[in-house]
Amino acid sequence: MPIALEMVLRLLLAAALGAVIGYQRERAGKQAGLRTHILISTGAALISLVSIYGFGGDSDPARVAASVVVGVGFLGAGVILHRQGGIVAGLTTAATIWVVAGIGLAAGTGLYIIAAVTTALVLGVLIMPRWIG
Repeated sequence: MPIALEMVLRLLLAAALGAVIGYQRERAGKQAGLRTHILISTGAALISLVSIYGFGGDSDPARVAASVVVGVGFLGAGVILHRQGGIVAGLTTAATIWVVAGIGLAAGTGLYIIAAVTTALVLGVLIMPRWIG
């Protein structure tokens, strides 16, 4: 398979897996929903592809991945709200933003099964009844 086609398929997989989690968050009425999760997952995949193929071997993909994890942490922090009375809301959505970036990195680097299994695990956690978790 030509490398350009494989890169496109990795981006599409990242978008699809991000959409699965984003759709659940959207249905749950959370502020970071379908589009946000698709964009984060696809962006992480794109950054991983650029770090692997875009610099002719002159970059360290592990350092780029670490930067994605840190950068996405700032996005996640933006969805955490402190309400009156010391109540904190948005932690689960922040966590999904963070893990969706990881899923995008996995898809972008060709770890398809890991990306798909992680998506299934996250979706399972999100739809788990509250009284269990």
